[in-house]
Amino acid sequence: MSVTVFSPAKINLFLAVTGRRPDGYHDLVSVVAPLDFGDHLTAEVRPGGGDGDPFTLECADPAVPTDGSNLILKAAEAFAAATGWRGRVRFRLEKRIPVGAGLGGGSSNAVAALRALNALAGGIAGDALLASMAAALGSDCALFLANVPVVMRGRGERIERLADAAAGRLAGRRVVLFKPGFGIGTAWAYRRMAALAGSPGPVYLAEAEAERRVADWTTGDAPVEAILGNNFEPVVFAKYVALPVLLEKLRRETGAAVQMSGSGSACFALPRDESVTEKIAAGVRSCWGPDAFVQLARLGAPRPPAPDG
Repeated sequence: MSVTVFSPAKINLFLAVTGRRPDGYHDLVSVVAPLDFGDHLTAEVRPGGGDGDPFTLECADPAVPTDGSNLILKAAEAFAAATGWRGRVRFRLEKRIPVGAGLGGGSSNAVAALRALNALAGGIAGDALLASMAAALGSDCALFLANVPVVMRGRGERIERLADAAAGRLAGRRVVLFKPGFGIGTAWAYRRMAALAGSPGPVYLAEAEAERRVADWTTGDAPVEAILGNNFEPVVFAKYVALPVLLEKLRRETGAAVQMSGSGSACFALPRDESVTEKIAAGVRSCWGPDAFVQLARLGAPRPPAPDG
Protein backbone atom coordinates (compact mmCIF):
# COMPACT_ATOMS: atom_id res chain seq x y z
CA MET A 1 0.00 0.00 0.00
CA SER A 2 1.57 3.27 -1.09
CA VAL A 3 0.69 6.82 -2.07
CA THR A 4 2.63 9.43 -4.07
CA VAL A 5 2.17 13.14 -3.35
CA PHE A 6 3.29 16.11 -5.45
CA SER A 7 5.41 18.54 -3.43
CA PRO A 8 5.47 21.92 -5.21
CA ALA A 9 8.06 24.65 -5.08
CA LYS A 10 7.00 28.21 -4.26
CA ILE A 11 8.21 31.69 -5.01
CA ASN A 12 7.82 34.84 -2.95
CA LEU A 13 6.44 37.44 -5.33
CA PHE A 14 6.49 39.99 -2.52
CA LEU A 15 8.45 39.53 0.70
CA ALA A 16 8.70 42.16 3.41
CA VAL A 17 10.49 41.25 6.63
CA THR A 18 9.02 43.80 9.02
CA GLY A 19 10.96 43.24 12.25
CA ARG A 20 12.35 40.85 14.81
CA ARG A 21 10.09 39.43 17.50
CA PRO A 22 10.91 38.89 21.18
CA ASP A 23 11.00 35.11 20.56
CA GLY A 24 13.82 35.53 18.02
CA TYR A 25 11.69 34.90 14.94
CA HIS A 26 10.94 37.61 12.39
CA ASP A 27 7.56 38.94 11.30
CA LEU A 28 6.86 39.14 7.61
CA VAL A 29 4.23 39.95 5.02
CA SER A 30 4.55 37.96 1.81
CA VAL A 31 2.59 37.15 -1.34
CA VAL A 32 3.50 33.56 -2.17
CA ALA A 33 2.51 31.37 -5.11
CA PRO A 34 3.05 27.63 -5.63
CA LEU A 35 4.42 26.39 -8.94
CA ASP A 36 3.70 23.42 -11.18
CA PHE A 37 7.32 22.35 -10.62
CA GLY A 38 8.39 20.34 -7.59
CA ASP A 39 9.32 17.04 -5.98
CA HIS A 40 7.39 13.79 -5.63
CA LEU A 41 7.22 11.93 -2.32
CA THR A 42 6.14 8.28 -2.18
CA ALA A 43 5.12 6.76 1.14
CA GLU A 44 4.91 2.98 1.31
CA VAL A 45 3.59 1.01 4.29
CA ARG A 46 6.11 -1.47 5.66
CA PRO A 47 5.21 -4.70 7.47
CA GLY A 48 4.31 -4.16 11.11
CA GLY A 49 6.47 -5.07 14.05
CA GLY A 50 10.23 -5.33 14.15
CA ASP A 51 12.94 -3.14 15.58
CA GLY A 52 14.33 0.08 14.26
CA ASP A 53 12.81 3.38 13.29
CA PRO A 54 9.19 3.24 12.10
CA PHE A 55 9.96 5.80 9.37
CA THR A 56 12.80 5.70 6.85
CA LEU A 57 13.73 7.95 3.96
CA GLU A 58 15.51 7.26 0.67
CA CYS A 59 16.66 9.91 -1.80
CA ALA A 60 19.15 9.71 -4.66
CA ASP A 61 20.25 13.33 -4.20
CA PRO A 62 23.36 13.35 -1.97
CA ALA A 63 22.57 16.92 -0.87
CA VAL A 64 19.42 15.70 0.91
CA PRO A 65 19.93 14.31 4.44
CA THR A 66 18.03 11.10 5.08
CA ASP A 67 18.40 11.05 8.85
CA GLY A 68 16.22 12.56 11.55
CA SER A 69 17.23 16.09 10.57
CA ASN A 70 15.09 15.88 7.43
CA LEU A 71 11.70 17.58 7.76
CA ILE A 72 9.98 14.58 6.15
CA LEU A 73 10.93 12.36 9.07
CA LYS A 74 10.20 15.14 11.57
CA ALA A 75 6.74 15.47 10.02
CA ALA A 76 6.21 11.72 10.27
CA GLU A 77 7.13 11.72 13.96
CA ALA A 78 4.82 14.69 14.57
CA PHE A 79 1.97 12.92 12.76
CA ALA A 80 2.41 9.75 14.83
CA ALA A 81 2.55 11.72 18.07
CA ALA A 82 -0.52 13.83 17.25
CA THR A 83 -2.73 11.04 15.92
CA GLY A 84 -1.50 7.92 17.68
CA TRP A 85 -1.13 6.16 14.32
CA ARG A 86 1.45 3.37 14.56
CA GLY A 87 2.13 2.51 10.95
CA ARG A 88 5.63 1.93 9.63
CA VAL A 89 6.47 3.78 6.43
CA ARG A 90 9.28 3.94 3.91
CA PHE A 91 9.51 7.32 2.16
CA ARG A 92 11.13 7.75 -1.24
CA LEU A 93 11.80 11.32 -2.37
CA GLU A 94 12.29 12.24 -6.02
CA LYS A 95 14.13 15.53 -5.49
CA ARG A 96 13.95 18.23 -8.15
CA ILE A 97 13.77 21.42 -6.05
CA PRO A 98 17.36 22.45 -5.29
CA VAL A 99 18.47 22.66 -1.67
CA GLY A 100 19.23 26.06 -0.11
CA ALA A 101 17.30 27.86 -2.81
CA GLY A 102 14.53 29.81 -1.09
CA LEU A 103 11.93 27.78 -3.01
CA GLY A 104 10.45 26.07 0.05
CA GLY A 105 11.53 22.55 -0.85
CA GLY A 106 12.02 21.24 2.69
CA SER A 107 8.78 22.74 3.99
CA SER A 108 6.85 21.46 0.98
CA ASN A 109 8.29 17.98 1.53
CA ALA A 110 7.18 18.07 5.17
CA VAL A 111 3.60 18.90 4.20
CA ALA A 112 3.69 16.21 1.49
CA ALA A 113 4.66 13.73 4.21
CA LEU A 114 1.70 14.82 6.36
CA ARG A 115 -0.66 14.44 3.39
CA ALA A 116 0.75 11.04 2.46
CA LEU A 117 0.54 9.67 6.00
CA ASN A 118 -2.98 10.99 6.45
CA ALA A 119 -4.02 9.22 3.25
CA LEU A 120 -2.44 5.97 4.41
CA ALA A 121 -4.08 6.34 7.83
CA GLY A 122 -7.55 6.82 6.36
CA GLY A 123 -7.80 10.59 6.86
CA ILE A 124 -7.70 10.50 10.65
CA ALA A 125 -6.25 14.04 10.88
CA GLY A 126 -8.64 16.88 10.06
CA ASP A 127 -7.66 20.19 8.51
CA ALA A 128 -7.17 21.93 11.85
CA LEU A 129 -4.82 19.26 13.17
CA LEU A 130 -2.84 19.18 9.93
CA ALA A 131 -2.51 22.97 10.08
CA SER A 132 -1.30 22.80 13.68
CA MET A 133 1.33 20.17 12.80
CA ALA A 134 2.47 22.12 9.74
CA ALA A 135 2.86 25.39 11.67
CA ALA A 136 4.96 23.63 14.34
CA LEU A 137 7.29 22.12 11.74
CA GLY A 138 8.39 25.36 10.11
CA SER A 139 7.44 28.87 9.10
CA ASP A 140 6.80 28.06 5.44
CA CYS A 141 4.88 24.82 5.99
CA ALA A 142 1.39 26.24 6.47
CA LEU A 143 1.27 27.80 3.00
CA PHE A 144 1.74 24.41 1.33
CA LEU A 145 -1.43 23.08 2.97
CA ALA A 146 -3.37 25.77 1.11
CA ASN A 147 -1.49 25.07 -2.14
CA VAL A 148 -2.91 28.22 -3.75
CA PRO A 149 -1.56 31.80 -3.91
CA VAL A 150 -1.68 33.30 -0.43
CA VAL A 151 -0.65 36.22 1.72
CA MET A 152 1.57 34.93 4.51
CA ARG A 153 1.94 36.83 7.79
CA GLY A 154 3.44 36.50 11.26
CA ARG A 155 6.42 34.17 11.06
CA GLY A 156 4.63 32.41 8.20
CA GLU A 157 1.93 30.54 10.10
CA ARG A 158 -0.92 32.98 9.31
CA ILE A 159 -2.26 32.28 5.85
CA GLU A 160 -4.87 34.17 3.84
CA ARG A 161 -5.90 32.99 0.39
CA LEU A 162 -5.66 35.60 -2.32
CA ALA A 163 -8.98 36.86 -3.64
CA ASP A 164 -10.04 35.18 -6.87
CA ALA A 165 -9.40 38.28 -8.97
CA ALA A 166 -5.84 38.68 -7.71
CA ALA A 167 -5.12 34.96 -7.99
CA GLY A 168 -6.46 35.04 -11.53
CA ARG A 169 -3.78 37.55 -12.51
CA LEU A 170 -1.17 34.98 -11.50
CA ALA A 171 -2.65 31.84 -13.02
CA GLY A 172 -0.60 30.36 -15.81
CA ARG A 173 2.12 33.02 -15.91
CA ARG A 174 5.46 31.71 -17.15
CA VAL A 175 8.29 31.64 -14.65
CA VAL A 176 11.96 30.93 -15.24
CA LEU A 177 13.69 29.69 -12.09
CA PHE A 178 17.46 29.83 -11.88
CA LYS A 179 20.03 29.21 -9.19
CA PRO A 180 23.82 29.44 -8.93
CA GLY A 181 25.94 26.57 -7.71
CA PHE A 182 25.76 27.74 -4.09
CA GLY A 183 22.88 27.85 -1.63
CA ILE A 184 22.12 30.40 1.08
CA GLY A 185 21.12 29.39 4.58
CA THR A 186 17.85 30.95 5.70
CA ALA A 187 19.09 31.21 9.28
CA TRP A 188 22.20 33.10 8.13
CA ALA A 189 20.09 35.55 6.10
CA TYR A 190 17.83 36.35 9.05
CA ARG A 191 20.80 36.73 11.41
CA ARG A 192 22.50 39.05 8.94
CA MET A 193 19.36 41.14 8.58
CA ALA A 194 19.05 41.43 12.36
CA ALA A 195 22.72 42.43 12.65
CA LEU A 196 22.26 45.18 10.07
CA ALA A 197 19.13 46.55 11.72
CA GLY A 198 21.18 48.96 13.80
CA SER A 199 23.16 50.32 10.85
CA PRO A 200 22.29 53.54 8.99
CA GLY A 201 19.42 53.17 6.58
CA PRO A 202 16.32 50.97 6.93
CA VAL A 203 16.65 47.18 6.73
CA TYR A 204 13.15 46.14 7.75
CA LEU A 205 10.08 47.40 5.91
CA ALA A 206 7.37 48.90 8.12
CA GLU A 207 4.41 46.55 8.48
CA ALA A 208 1.95 49.30 7.59
CA GLU A 209 3.80 49.99 4.34
CA ALA A 210 3.96 46.29 3.47
CA GLU A 211 0.24 45.88 4.10
CA ARG A 212 -0.54 48.97 2.02
CA ARG A 213 1.38 47.58 -0.95
CA VAL A 214 -0.38 44.23 -0.73
CA ALA A 215 -3.81 45.82 -0.36
CA ASP A 216 -3.25 48.19 -3.29
CA TRP A 217 -2.25 45.31 -5.54
CA THR A 218 -4.87 42.79 -4.47
CA THR A 219 -7.76 45.27 -4.80
CA GLY A 220 -6.54 46.76 -8.06
CA ASP A 221 -5.97 45.30 -11.49
CA ALA A 222 -2.19 45.68 -11.91
CA PRO A 223 -0.21 42.70 -13.26
CA VAL A 224 1.98 40.54 -11.10
CA GLU A 225 5.05 42.66 -11.88
CA ALA A 226 3.55 45.48 -9.80
CA ILE A 227 3.70 43.54 -6.54
CA LEU A 228 7.30 42.34 -6.84
CA GLY A 229 9.66 43.22 -4.01
CA ASN A 230 11.99 41.48 -1.55
CA ASN A 231 13.86 43.32 1.21
CA PHE A 232 16.19 40.35 1.68
CA GLU A 233 17.88 41.36 -1.57
CA PRO A 234 20.18 44.15 -0.28
CA VAL A 235 21.17 41.98 2.70
CA VAL A 236 22.05 38.96 0.57
CA PHE A 237 23.40 40.83 -2.44
CA ALA A 238 26.08 42.56 -0.37
CA LYS A 239 27.80 39.20 0.09
CA TYR A 240 26.70 37.20 -2.95
CA VAL A 241 27.42 39.67 -5.74
CA ALA A 242 26.86 37.12 -8.51
CA LEU A 243 23.13 37.52 -7.90
CA PRO A 244 22.65 41.28 -8.45
CA VAL A 245 25.09 41.30 -11.36
CA LEU A 246 23.08 38.67 -13.24
CA LEU A 247 19.68 40.13 -12.34
CA GLU A 248 20.67 43.55 -13.65
CA LYS A 249 22.04 42.01 -16.85
CA LEU A 250 18.77 40.12 -17.42
CA ARG A 251 16.67 43.23 -16.79
CA ARG A 252 18.74 45.23 -19.22
CA GLU A 253 18.93 42.60 -21.98
CA THR A 254 15.47 40.99 -21.80
CA GLY A 255 13.18 43.57 -20.14
CA ALA A 256 11.76 40.83 -17.92
CA ALA A 257 10.95 41.39 -14.25
CA VAL A 258 13.48 39.46 -12.14
CA GLN A 259 13.82 38.90 -8.40
CA MET A 260 15.32 36.67 -5.74
CA SER A 261 12.89 34.28 -4.03
CA GLY A 262 12.86 34.14 -0.25
CA SER A 263 16.36 34.41 1.19
CA GLY A 264 17.88 32.95 -1.99
CA SER A 265 19.89 31.79 -3.69
CA ALA A 266 17.28 30.92 -6.35
CA CYS A 267 15.88 33.75 -8.43
CA PHE A 268 13.08 33.97 -10.94
CA ALA A 269 12.10 35.91 -14.03
CA LEU A 270 8.64 36.61 -15.45
CA PRO A 271 9.01 36.59 -19.24
CA ARG A 272 6.31 37.95 -21.50
CA ASP A 273 6.78 35.43 -24.33
CA GLU A 274 8.66 32.30 -25.32
CA SER A 275 11.49 34.15 -27.09
CA VAL A 276 12.29 36.05 -23.90
CA THR A 277 12.17 32.78 -21.94
CA GLU A 278 14.89 31.31 -24.12
CA LYS A 279 16.98 34.48 -23.87
CA ILE A 280 16.79 34.42 -20.05
CA ALA A 281 17.88 30.78 -19.90
CA ALA A 282 20.78 31.49 -22.26
CA GLY A 283 21.82 34.53 -20.23
CA VAL A 284 21.89 32.53 -16.98
CA ARG A 285 24.01 29.78 -18.50
CA SER A 286 26.40 32.26 -20.12
CA CYS A 287 27.10 33.83 -16.70
CA TRP A 288 26.89 30.85 -14.37
CA GLY A 289 27.95 28.04 -16.69
CA PRO A 290 26.13 25.40 -18.73
CA ASP A 291 25.30 23.33 -15.64
CA ALA A 292 23.49 26.15 -13.81
CA PHE A 293 20.02 25.21 -12.57
CA VAL A 294 17.40 26.61 -14.94
CA GLN A 295 13.78 25.47 -14.80
CA LEU A 296 10.69 26.62 -16.65
CA ALA A 297 7.46 26.60 -14.66
CA ARG A 298 4.09 28.28 -14.33
CA LEU A 299 2.21 29.97 -11.52
CA GLY A 300 -0.99 28.35 -10.37
CA ALA A 301 -0.98 25.66 -13.04
CA PRO A 302 -2.55 22.23 -12.46
CA ARG A 303 -0.44 19.71 -10.61
CA PRO A 304 1.59 17.47 -12.90
CA PRO A 305 0.89 13.73 -12.75
CA ALA A 306 2.85 11.61 -10.32
CA PRO A 307 5.71 9.61 -11.83
CA ASP A 308 5.18 5.97 -12.65
CA GLY A 309 5.98 3.60 -9.83
